[in-house]
Amino acid sequence: MTEPKTKESAPLQPQPEGKGASGRAIVIVPHLRRPSKDGPLDAARSPEAQLDEAVGLALAIDLDVVSSGLVPLSEIRPATFIGTGKVEELAGIVRSEEAELVVVDTALSPVQQRNLERAWNCKVLDRTGLILEIFGRRARTKEGTLQVELAHLNWQKSRLVRSWTHLERQRGGFGFLGGPGETQIEADRRVIGERIHKIERELEQVRRTRGLHRASRKRVPYPIVALVGYTNAGKSTLFNRLTRAKVLAADMLFATLDPTLRSIELPHGTKIILSDTVGFISDLPTTLIAAFRATLEEVLEADVILHVRDVSHGDTEAQAADVKAILTELGVDLMSRRLIEVWNKVDALEKGGAERLREIVSRRPAESRPVLVSALTGEGIEALLDEIETRVSAGRAELEVALDAADGEGLHWLYEHTEVLDRADQEDGSLRLRVRVPPDRADGIRRRFSA
Repeated sequence: MTEPKTKESAPLQPQPEGKGASGRAIVIVPHLRRPSKDGPLDAARSPEAQLDEAVGLALAIDLDVVSSGLVPLSEIRPATFIGTGKVEELAGIVRSEEAELVVVDTALSPVQQRNLERAWNCKVLDRTGLILEIFGRRARTKEGTLQVELAHLNWQKSRLVRSWTHLERQRGGFGFLGGPGETQIEADRRVIGERIHKIERELEQVRRTRGLHRASRKRVPYPIVALVGYTNAGKSTLFNRLTRAKVLAADMLFATLDPTLRSIELPHGTKIILSDTVGFISDLPTTLIAAFRATLEEVLEADVILHVRDVSHGDTEAQAADVKAILTELGVDLMSRRLIEVWNKVDALEKGGAERLREIVSRRPAESRPVLVSALTGEGIEALLDEIETRVSAGRAELEVALDAADGEGLHWLYEHTEVLDRADQEDGSLRLRVRVPPDRADGIRRRFSA
């Protein structure tokens, strides 16, 4: 069933029935015809691309998307976000499609969400709630589950303020698609506050543990290389290609949530630790950025950051801008030599498109030149590994170390705390080793050994 064409909007498009769907849903994307500079809607990307992404987000939690469409706005209404006429029009579509849920791809206030639920007589989920729901389903480790729950509780806490006028309408429990709550608002605030405090204490322990792990890795001289990028840019496929691992790599948004680390050896023998991280997305809820800071600290500590981009996507530039904005918020210097742009999925481009990209890349300065790859076919992987090795080596000092033949303890220490590049046995029985270390540890090694 499609919505009748009007001057206000394009028709809602019927969608193929989802497999194993958990509920009939309609997805709408409100967008301003003349976006204001301080408006909440993203004017940088096309509305059609926003709609495709919103449908993908809904499918990521197994919703049966029966209709989807764009809702152009001349202004934002404080009570319902969209105009009264459009609210009534959509109410008819909700009834005819027997939809149980409407996904509105923008951030709704508690009052707007409540009013739309009343008008449509079904549950309404905004973009923030939808992303939190996906993260809740994707989390596998205890840390990931705690971070998602913290973000959810902080979001839910804001919904208790003047959100519900009747107790039977109040939400309860963890998740957004469950039944109504049964406790009073004041009791809910207290319970949520206590749970938030408990989770924050547990996450503080996680941060301390991660700090110990990072300190431990610093003693083992392997550089850290972190993969970042927009969700579904191909990070996990690239991670599998580089490490020969079997991390879940699926054509769905947020296939990876919990970070994965593997050690690999680069072409000239340099060993690194590669980290696959959660994908970014436009309008990522600030509660999620805050909750996942413990995980994202891995990116801050990385020696090299690979920004993986899907260059076959129509909105690749807008996606890259979103990733860079989040990296900047985390404190990453975008002009740093440790950042490498990886232009992925060149295999999905037409031949002419791939050639144009290669010409663009060739004109860039060497220090900021992207690397074109296909994680799926392996094209460009050798060039990427060489570039990673060049960047890793650039910030590390190489030393020649002399050792007595009897200094087994010193030899063991060097293998444990430095990257041994070469070893030569001398005629007098002594050893000479060529090692590579972070600059801040070079003086200590010179003092301990004859370097």
